[in-house]
Amino acid sequence: MLSKSLINNFFIQALVFPCTVFATDISDNRQQELIHLIKHDCGSCHGMTLNGGLGSPLTAVKLKGKSNEALSSIIMNGVAGTPMPPWKGILDKQEVAWMVKQLKAGTLGNN
Repeated sequence: MLSKSLINNFFIQALVFPCTVFATDISDNRQQELIHLIKHDCGSCHGMTLNGGLGSPLTAVKLKGKSNEALSSIIMNGVAGTPMPPWKGILDKQEVAWMVKQLKAGTLGNN
C-alpha cells in the first residue's frame, strides 16, 4: 500500500508541474509587442476588437471550452484552406501559450 506521504507528494507535483510548464519568462517589453501583434495583425482578420470579421471572434466567451493546445496549434500551424497563416518561426511556443492565456482570460479587451 502506498504511504500517505507518497500520495501527498504525487498530488503536490501534479499541482505544481503545470505551473512550471506554463510559467512565463516573457519580458514586459515582449508582452507589449505581443499585445500589439494581437490587436493589429490578428485584429486585421479577427476584428479590431477581436469580435470577429474575416476570422472568427477571439473573445474570452467564444474561446471558452477550447483547449489551450488546440488554440496554440492553430496559431503555430495556421489552418489549411483559410487565410489563417502559420506563426511558427515568428512566435515560439511560450509566446503562443502566453497569447492564448491572455485571449482566454479576456485581458486584451476581448471580453
